[in-house]
Amino acid sequence: MTLDASEQMEKFQDFVEQSYQKDLHENVSKGYDFLVLDFFELTKFDPRLADQLLEEPEETLKAAEIALEQFDVRKGFRIRFRNLPKSQEIFIRNLRSKHLDKFIAIEGIIRQSSEVRPQAVSAKFECPSCGNVITMPQIDQQFREPTRCTCGRKGKFRLLSKTLVDVQRLVIEESPENLEGGAQPKRMQVFLREDLVEPRMEKRSTPGTRVLVSGMMYEVPIQTRTGATSTRFDLAMTANYVEPIEEDYSEIVISPEDEKEIRALSKDKKIYERLVASISPSIFGHDKIKEAIMLQLFGGIRKTKKDGTIIRGDLHVLLVGDPGCGKSQMLTFVNKSAPKARYVAGRSASGAGLTASVVKDEFLRGWALEAGAMVLADKGVLVLDEMDKISTEDTSALHEAMEQQHISIAKANIQATLRTQTSILAAANPKMGRFDPFTPVPNQIDLPPALINRFDLIFVMRDLPNKELDTNIATRVLESHSYKEPAPDIDSKMLRKFLAFTRQKCFPKLTDEAIKEIKEFYVDLRSSGSDGDNAIKPIPISPRQLEAIVRLAEASARIKLKDKVEKEDALRAIALLKGCMAAIGIDPETGKVDMDRITTGITASTRGRILEVRNLIFELCDEKDGPVSVEEDLKPKVYEKGVTEQKLEEAIEKLKRSGDIFEPKKGWLQKI
Repeated sequence: MTLDASEQMEKFQDFVEQSYQKDLHENVSKGYDFLVLDFFELTKFDPRLADQLLEEPEETLKAAEIALEQFDVRKGFRIRFRNLPKSQEIFIRNLRSKHLDKFIAIEGIIRQSSEVRPQAVSAKFECPSCGNVITMPQIDQQFREPTRCTCGRKGKFRLLSKTLVDVQRLVIEESPENLEGGAQPKRMQVFLREDLVEPRMEKRSTPGTRVLVSGMMYEVPIQTRTGATSTRFDLAMTANYVEPIEEDYSEIVISPEDEKEIRALSKDKKIYERLVASISPSIFGHDKIKEAIMLQLFGGIRKTKKDGTIIRGDLHVLLVGDPGCGKSQMLTFVNKSAPKARYVAGRSASGAGLTASVVKDEFLRGWALEAGAMVLADKGVLVLDEMDKISTEDTSALHEAMEQQHISIAKANIQATLRTQTSILAAANPKMGRFDPFTPVPNQIDLPPALINRFDLIFVMRDLPNKELDTNIATRVLESHSYKEPAPDIDSKMLRKFLAFTRQKCFPKLTDEAIKEIKEFYVDLRSSGSDGDNAIKPIPISPRQLEAIVRLAEASARIKLKDKVEKEDALRAIALLKGCMAAIGIDPETGKVDMDRITTGITASTRGRILEVRNLIFELCDEKDGPVSVEEDLKPKVYEKGVTEQKLEEAIEKLKRSGDIFEPKKGWLQKI
C-alpha cells in the first residue's frame, strides 16, 4: 500500500523532528540549504516510506522538502539521502530502462568535470493582450516559451523573469577493478545542481576522485542529423547526493584470517625471496628487477615538511632493453596484480591523455576538465609501455606529475590542481633495436634527460646467449605452454591483500643505524668522484638518488611490517641502487660511476675533453689571429694529449652545435 502526499509529508516531519532536528538547526545557522539524511535510519523509522522513496523518488522528495517548511526553513531547502541499500548500487554497464525514474546509486571515477553554469528551471511570461502571467517549467535543453494564452492569443509573449540554478556536468567512469577481462569502462553523465556545486563541494567534483553518486536516472533525447528527435534515447542522472570514496588500499577487504596470514608471511625469513618469485613467475631470472618492482608496489612513506614541501614516497622504475626479454609481460603482471593500476601504451598516448586536458562541453556549452591516466591512477601504479614512443612535447607534461605529484591546469578559464600520487613502471626500447653498453642511456632512447633523471631505478634487460640461462628460459616457456608451470608461491589475491595491509598499517621510520649506513655510502661515493686532476669531476651520485635509497629502504621495512627501517633494509636498498649504477652508470673511459652518463648522456670525461679541445682552438686562433687548420694545426696538438681522431670529430661537432666555433671553410675552424 502506497502513501499519499499528505501522509508522506506527515511522516517525514515526524522523522526529522525525531532524529534530525538538531542537524537541521545547525545547517540553517551555517547558511546551508540542504539536510543529509541516512536512508538506513529512514528504513528503521518507516519501511513503506523508504520503499516508496526508491520507487517514486521525485514525488517523495518533493513531499519531504515541503515537510521541512514546517520547521521555518527558507524555500528551496533540499533533502539529500546517503547510505542507499546495496541492492540499489548498480554498475554503470548494468543500467537499463527499468532503472529510469528510480532512486539508485552508481560508483565510479570522475573522468570529466565541466564549469559551473546557471540553468533556467522556470520562466514567467506576460500576455500582451490580457496581461495574464504564464509560468513555464524548463525541463528540456531548449528554452521553452508559451505557445498560447487562455485568452486565445498566439505568438510572442513578454519574458518577465527566470529562475536560475547552478548546474555542473560530470562524466563518471567505471572503476577498473570492477571490469572483467579487457572490457572497456562505461561512462555515465551526471548533473549536479544547487548546493552540490557550491565551492565547498569542489573536492567532490574533481577529476580523478572516486565517488558514490545517488540520484535519479532519466532519458535524454538524441537529435538526428535532420534535427528530428530519434526513437533512441541517451541516459543521464540527476544527482541527489555525491559521496567521495577515499582512494587508497582500504577498498580491499581484509578479514581477521587474512591479517593473521599476512602477519605470518611477514615473519617468514624467506619472505623477500618468496615475493620475488611471485612477481611474473612465467619469466625466468631478472631477480633484481623483480625485487625492484616488489619494493615499488609496497612503496615508501610520503612526507610533508613544516614548510609545506612534500617528499614523495612513490617509486618510479624504468626498464630499458632488448625486445623479447619480457618487459611488457612484467608490466602486464603489475597491471593485473596492483590494487589500483592503469595501463597505457606509449604509441597511443598523448600528454593530455597522460595528465589532464580541457575539452569542449557540448551540453552546458562551456569547458570541461578531463582527467588523464596519471590522475586516474592516483594512489596506485601507472604502467607505461613503450614510453620512448611518446613525443617530446607530450613527455614534458610528466615532469611535474612525477616529482611534485600534482598537475596544474590553466586553460580556457579553468584553473585547477589535480593529484598524481602515482608510481610509474615504464618500459622503453633502444633506438637501434639492441642495447649498447658503451652508449649512454639518453642517447639510446627518445626521452629527455630531465625525465630520465626522475626515475629512481633504471634497469637494463639484455638478451645475451648463455647456454645455462637459455636452457632455464626454454624450460620455463615450454612449461607454461604445456600447463605444467608451477603456481606462484604467493598468489595474486593474497599479494593484493598483503600490499593493501602494509599501506594501511605500516609507516616505518629510519633508525640511526640505517641513517649512518646510507650517509656513509653517499659521502664515500661522492668523494670518489673528486679524485684525480681533471678539470671537470664526475658526479657519482646525486641527492635524488639519496632519496631513492630512503624510499627503497622504507619499502623493504614495510614487507616485514616493521615500525623502523633497520640497517638490513638500508643495505638492501643500497645494493639495488649499486646494481643499476654498475649496469648503466660506469664511464667506459675512466671506469668510474658518473650519474651524468644516465641523466644527460655526456660524461665528465667527455665534457672535459670538449673543454680541452675548445681551449686549444681558442689559443691557436689567438696565435694566428684567424682560422686554424684542423689537419695542420689542431690534430698534432690533440694527438699529443691522447685524444683520438674520432673523439676529436665528436668534440668539434658539439662545439659547432653549441655556437662556440664555426667553420669558415672546409677543414678550417674559427672561434665566435
